[in-house]
Amino acid sequence: MTEKKHRYSISQVTQGRHKFYTCTIPSDVLARCCFVTTRDDDPVKGFQRVLDKKRAQEIAKYIDSGLGTIPSAIILSAQDEADLRIIGKGKTVEFNDTPKAFLILDGQHRVYGFSIAESSLRIPVVIYNELTRRDESRLFIDINSKQRGVPNELLLDIKKLAEYENDEENLLREVFDLFNNDADSVFLNKFSAASRAKKKITRVTFNNSIKPLFGLFREKDAEEIYSILNSYFSAMKSGFEEIGCEDTLLGSVVFRAVSSFFPISASKLKDKYGADYTVDNFYAVMEGMFSRIKPAKLNNPGTSYKAISDYLENNIKSEFTL
Repeated sequence: MTEKKHRYSISQVTQGRHKFYTCTIPSDVLARCCFVTTRDDDPVKGFQRVLDKKRAQEIAKYIDSGLGTIPSAIILSAQDEADLRIIGKGKTVEFNDTPKAFLILDGQHRVYGFSIAESSLRIPVVIYNELTRRDESRLFIDINSKQRGVPNELLLDIKKLAEYENDEENLLREVFDLFNNDADSVFLNKFSAASRAKKKITRVTFNNSIKPLFGLFREKDAEEIYSILNSYFSAMKSGFEEIGCEDTLLGSVVFRAVSSFFPISASKLKDKYGADYTVDNFYAVMEGMFSRIKPAKLNNPGTSYKAISDYLENNIKSEFTL
C-alpha cells in the first residue's frame, strides 16, 4: 500500500549553520504527523503524558470559537519516517502522512490543542531537516531558554484594551487603580501596573491577594471596597511603622498575608464598633497585636504568606482573656 503524502509550498531560510523551510500546514495534518518526545513509542500517549491537557483544551476551545488566530510558527524536526523531500525546483515540500513524521521542538501545546479541536486551521510551520539528536536537543534548549513570555502583569494591564475583562477582573482593576492613584491612598504610587518593580505591589500580587476577599464585600462598588481596604492597610502600616517594619507591606508575601488577615480584623472591628470601618477603629482592634509582633518575622517572611497570616492571627488572639 502506497504511503499517503502531503505537498506544500515552501520558502528556504538559512540562519547560521542551519537551513530550514517555512510553510503552512493544516492543523489536523500537524496533529496526525507530530509527536513530542523520542522517548515514547505512542505519539498520542506521548502528548497526554508530557503536556498539560487543560492548556491544550483551552487552545482547542479558542480555535473552535471561530475567533481563534495563532500566527506564531510551530517548529519541527523532520524524522526518517517523514521521508521529507524538496521538489518542484525547491519550491515544494513533500512528506509522508505518518504519526512520527515530525518531532516538535516548539509549539507542543498548540499542536496538542489542534489534535482535540473540531476545527482545522492553516498553521505557520518551520521545518528543520536532517538534524541529529544532538542538534534537536540543543535547538530545543535554545528555543525554550531564550524565549521569554509576556509578563502576567502586562497581560492583566492590557486586558481592558482587549475587552477581555470579566466583571471581577474589571472590579479588581478599578480598586487597584484607586490604590495607585488616589491622593489619600496608603499605597499612592506604590503599585506597578504592567511590570515587576522593586518595593512595589504588582497587579498579579494584588489580584491574588484581594480577589479572595470579594465575597465579603457583596454588592459594594470599587470606591467602597477601596475605602474600607485603604483604612485597613493604613492602620496596618501605622502599626508596622511602630516596630520599624512599614516597608515590609510592599513585599508580596507580607502583602498577601496582611490581605488574608483582613477578615479577622474586620470581624473584630464590626463586633466592637459596628460597620464603621475607619483607620482608628481598625488600629484599635489590632493595637495589642502590634506590640507582640517580632520585626524579624516580617523582615524575613519566607515564602509562605499563610504562615505569616497565621502568625498575625495567633498574636491577635493571644490578648483574649475570660
